[in-house]
Amino acid sequence: MSKALYRKYRSKSLAEIYGQNHVVDVLQGALSQGKIAHAYLLTGPRGVGKTSIARILAHEINGLPYTDNSTHLDIIEIDAASNNGVEDVRDLREKVQIAPVSAKKKVYVIDEVHMLSKAAFNALLKTLEEPPEHVVFILATTDVDKLPATIISRTQRFALHAITPEDAVKHLRHIAEQEKIAIDDEALALVAERGDGSFRDSISLLDQLQGLSDSGETITKKMVEQILGLAPSEEVEKLLDAYERKDLETIVKLLSESETNGTQTTMLVAQMVRYIRAHLVEKPALLPLLDTLLEVPKSSSPSVKLLTVLAANAVPKPKTAALSAPAPVISASVDELKKRKPKTISQPKPATEVEAAEPKPEPEAKTTPKIVGELDWPALINYTKEHFVAIYSVLSKCSYVLDGATLTIYTGNAFYKKKLDDSRYRASLAQSLLETGAGELLLETIPTPPPPKDSLAASVAAIMGGGEEVSVGEEATSTT
Repeated sequence: MSKALYRKYRSKSLAEIYGQNHVVDVLQGALSQGKIAHAYLLTGPRGVGKTSIARILAHEINGLPYTDNSTHLDIIEIDAASNNGVEDVRDLREKVQIAPVSAKKKVYVIDEVHMLSKAAFNALLKTLEEPPEHVVFILATTDVDKLPATIISRTQRFALHAITPEDAVKHLRHIAEQEKIAIDDEALALVAERGDGSFRDSISLLDQLQGLSDSGETITKKMVEQILGLAPSEEVEKLLDAYERKDLETIVKLLSESETNGTQTTMLVAQMVRYIRAHLVEKPALLPLLDTLLEVPKSSSPSVKLLTVLAANAVPKPKTAALSAPAPVISASVDELKKRKPKTISQPKPATEVEAAEPKPEPEAKTTPKIVGELDWPALINYTKEHFVAIYSVLSKCSYVLDGATLTIYTGNAFYKKKLDDSRYRASLAQSLLETGAGELLLETIPTPPPPKDSLAASVAAIMGGGEEVSVGEEATSTT
């Protein structure tokens, strides 16, 4: 049975430790001067060399050679995850009193020390503070925050760093050359990236991929993406670009393709988060998305959650060409209007038209429309109901006045006015007016109910600061 690469290439001396020079230099200097502490604490993320350094240090303290299969009666390794009870520590306290069999020091390496129970820590505390002269403790943990301050203060602490991508690629290239694994630089960089600062994880990925080069074919970035179930990096960029452009159609298409290709949503989200972090300076607009994406893996349906997150601000493409119009002017294509044979402007029926009781203030200068058709308000409402529900939900509650080429819409409140003034809806509203034969119109929105048609009522409304005309049946005015 072949040996795993991460075990085969595990460092055998402090000089072989990659990427932790700040720790190695201090330890080598202390060892050369014969300064041995009674307790060391190695902290840092997984796969960065904590256990390797602990084992090497235990051997070098005693002047013993170290190999992956080295065993010695005076070097005792304890896994705190499975020996975390107070009785285990009490047993250890009794054994530390026994002198070394043949080495200078009896060294206890306690891995994942944060897994000890509170009672076990309390039992270890006194021994750790004042151990026998022949005993050295080397503690290692990935979660230093769970250690009591009383334990940390009694050790020499060394914080190991996550491996930089450059160091990871350099080490992976060395292993690939030794193992005759044909792999290009882009693929190696991706392997290092997926290792997430862990040598062990990166080397394990390389071990998984080495079978691809047995046929003599060079391992490429695309092959690595396929094996690891990643979305192609260019697809991740396209997806985020579609989010920035609020392109709903492209977002839906790319997510569907990703699901068809077997990419897990959580994996895709991780790739997106990594991309945003790497390009945040040049794309600061993606920062709010970064925070929202972190919620996706927690959802009971991550794929649906991701769709709603990316499509939250997106808008569907209209069935005809999008029409742009600077607020508050709505403009339409002259060629499109000519096809519809513009009609003479006619006033709408009195039942649907609200006449202004007071002269409106002079509107700001606007571009004069070129072609005007006939406004059919019910047809406009029905068209938006079928094609633009968001506009329909507002427009159906509004009233209007058509004065020549100016359409004034009374929204009744500021919220509806803000909706209709939003540039995202202006093009759709322009299209709706075009499709129902209204042509080019100048648009004004007023955040109040329409003024009363009756002059006396209008005067009263003006005195009272505004109001809305309401029809009252004859029975309401009769007396008994």
